[in-house]
Amino acid sequence: MDSNKNNNSFDNSNIEENLDNVNANSKNDATDKKSMDTDDKYKFGWSNYSEITNGRFAMIGFLAIILIELISKQAFLKWGGILN
Repeated sequence: MDSNKNNNSFDNSNIEENLDNVNANSKNDATDKKSMDTDDKYKFGWSNYSEITNGRFAMIGFLAIILIELISKQAFLKWGGILN
C-alpha cells in the first residue's frame, strides 16, 4: 500500500503554478474575445443585440414615466386614466 501512495503522489506546487498561469491567460483571452464579439447586427430571437436594445428602450420608458409624474404632479397610472 505504501508503494501505491508513493507512485500516485505528485508535487502540488507545480500544479498551483500551472493553475495560476492558466487563470492569468484565461482572463486575458476572455477580455480579448469580448472585444472581438461586439458586432451590432440584428439576430432574430434572444441575442445580445436585442437584449441591449430592449434594455435601452426600457430605460427611456422609465425616464418618460418619471418625467410625466414630475410635470403633471400625478401618478402615472392616474395620468394615463387607468386609476381614478
